[in-house]
Amino acid sequence: MKYVIVIPDGCADEPIEALGGRTPLQAATLPAMDRIAASGASALSNNTPAHFPAGSEVANLCLFGYDPDKYFTGRAPLEAAAGGITLGPHDFAVRCNLVTIQDQVMVDFTADHISTDESRQLLAAAGEALLGSEGGRFEFVPGVSYRNLLIYRGDADTPPPFSCETRSTAPHDLTDLSVADDFPRGPGSDLLVRWMNESADVFADHPVNQARIAAGKRPATNVWLWGLGGAPSMPTFEERFGVRGVMITAVDLLRGIAALAGWPRLEVEGATGYLDTDYAAKGAAAVKALDQYDLVCVHIEAPDEASHEGRHDAKIEALEQIDRHIVGPLTEALAGYGDHRILVTPDHPTFCSTKKHTHGMVPLAMAGTGIEPDSQTSYDEVAAEASGRRFDHGWDLMDAFIRR
Repeated sequence: MKYVIVIPDGCADEPIEALGGRTPLQAATLPAMDRIAASGASALSNNTPAHFPAGSEVANLCLFGYDPDKYFTGRAPLEAAAGGITLGPHDFAVRCNLVTIQDQVMVDFTADHISTDESRQLLAAAGEALLGSEGGRFEFVPGVSYRNLLIYRGDADTPPPFSCETRSTAPHDLTDLSVADDFPRGPGSDLLVRWMNESADVFADHPVNQARIAAGKRPATNVWLWGLGGAPSMPTFEERFGVRGVMITAVDLLRGIAALAGWPRLEVEGATGYLDTDYAAKGAAAVKALDQYDLVCVHIEAPDEASHEGRHDAKIEALEQIDRHIVGPLTEALAGYGDHRILVTPDHPTFCSTKKHTHGMVPLAMAGTGIEPDSQTSYDEVAAEASGRRFDHGWDLMDAFIRR
């Protein structure tokens, strides 16, 4: 049996007046996804339990069959796994965005999609200016673009400054909002807040920001520290489901979940994690990977990025590109492998109106060997709800997709 999972990140939405009361999924032309719905089964899935933040970290763990109450320790540890960073029992990872804050408002949680090289230069300056007093226990680790990490190394004789009670807020949930009441709280938060504030002085006159301003780009005004947690421990996907998978993504969070699940990652040239990603290259890589792996997962960040920018037109375009260059070719390729199944589902909803992730059910469609068709003929939120099938615990979906 061959399996394919396609994750159009954040594609679930609410009706939009400018689209005649339709959602982007309803407004987009998606023949390949609609064929999956028409030949298979639709359903709704809740991947973001109410007591967790409505973010990709929890939602994707749920999607892959992992109960977050058992396996989730924080977003940053998942991203650390993507970089091959091993966390010891006394270590912590903290997600570090480079952001643009003006007059205490989160203007841009990506610092205008700052480049990786610019991020490295700014983090080097921040590390030198801010971390020296902590005895070498902390280190900024550059990632991709605005997505970076802060790593704390502890030992049995020194209690860590953080705990599971330390709270923080994702910057993408603060777009266009005041940040005044959303700085970290709880154990160790004074340290994080101090560095977040002091980074503004480090970055203010840095040559990177001077060049960005001169080029008409937004500067990176601060580091924003969030999503912290200790080392996770979880069984591999193959141990749980007996299936050998592979991940295609441009996002460290998904790379990290894949690493912890025991999946290798295929890096695709031109995959950016943004609207300009090379959809065709990702689709071609996924088709090729079917020869080697039991399960191929393709994650595409573009619909989520469009939502964060409040651009329903860009979201529709991203969905149509995914349908044309990824879902369509994979559906055709699977027909040559005999028994197979394909699943299309986002991780969480991201509303264009609010520009942020939200709790709630997401629509899914799956088809293939042994999946009994229902009466739905399109892939969207309304059709999925009309199916009457629900996964109230999102981590139950994978068992149904793989085993039943």
